[in-house]
Amino acid sequence: MTINLHWTDEDWARIERDWSAWWAGELERPIVVIEGIEATSRLPEAPPYVSSLGFEMPAEEVIDRYQAHLEARRFYGDAFPRWWPNFGPGIMAGFLGARVNPVPDTVWFEPAARVDIRDLHPTYDPQNPWWLRVHELTRLAVERWGRQVAVAHTDLGGNLDVLASLRTTEQLLLDLYDAPEEVERLVGEITRLWLRYYDELYQIVRPAGRGTNPWAAIWSPGRCYMLQSDFAYMLSPRMFERFVLPDLAACCDALDHGFYHLDGKGQIVHLDMLLSLERLRGIQWVPGDGAPPPEEWLWLLKRIRDGGKLCQLAVTPEGARTIVRELGGRGFAFHIAWLMDKEEAEDLLRVLAAEDASRQ
Repeated sequence: MTINLHWTDEDWARIERDWSAWWAGELERPIVVIEGIEATSRLPEAPPYVSSLGFEMPAEEVIDRYQAHLEARRFYGDAFPRWWPNFGPGIMAGFLGARVNPVPDTVWFEPAARVDIRDLHPTYDPQNPWWLRVHELTRLAVERWGRQVAVAHTDLGGNLDVLASLRTTEQLLLDLYDAPEEVERLVGEITRLWLRYYDELYQIVRPAGRGTNPWAAIWSPGRCYMLQSDFAYMLSPRMFERFVLPDLAACCDALDHGFYHLDGKGQIVHLDMLLSLERLRGIQWVPGDGAPPPEEWLWLLKRIRDGGKLCQLAVTPEGARTIVRELGGRGFAFHIAWLMDKEEAEDLLRVLAAEDASRQ
């Protein structure tokens, strides 16, 4: 079965050229990812979280459902056909034995059992049902769509986020004071397992020859991932340096294009350390619920870019215009936060180009 996309090999060549130039710091304009939808008939249910469909649904049917939605999508600017097997933020915890609880709007993880932290030894289980499901769907998607669609890595999670799912957040906060050496041991073990899961999924998607993309709307010709540690919002810089930074450094060493998901103002205290990571290529800024939108953090965006990092943001069209007008577009990647039709997308791209040109 083939997929019917409004997309050509020439489009892919453009994506590879422009995104590669962006990574190299050679693209004079911002990356702008815009999508639309053109459904000619009622689309089948395909929830944001694939885990919501349940194990009882055959993998082929899962792929069929998401294919219908891909065929209805339209890709403008620097957008590209992609499918992300979304099993929740930090599904690696499920691979390591945590309970996985899909609900309509997210996925929750909890420990399968409460054990002493000294008795916790996460190991790779090739027969874990969640790992088998992610592996199977990733493989089937690549086999079905080949070079036409970029199949993303699932959201593996960050080392402390995964550990929090195995311990609970509250217990891990206590562990940091009561058993810091054990936490240090465990985050190191989790990082090594993370690299194994990433590499096994990479070996599936690599033969298609369409690079990699993480859960964020970013394309890379090499090994890319949006690294994160949402737990770090609750950490002091000293704890971040001890328990998070080594993980990020190890992952960046294994990646061509490592990014960090800076989520919320509580993580800004860690920014200097992030900027010091030579192999970290960029920062994604997410202000968080209830906070001003990204374009109202110009001082922070300037700090990221002046620190030698690329910057990726989810913004409104007006937000993208503000940032380009005030800071210029070079080094930014904008994911426009709502669907547009072709005319609207082309108008926005023209306006952004004009705003950028007026600064030069």
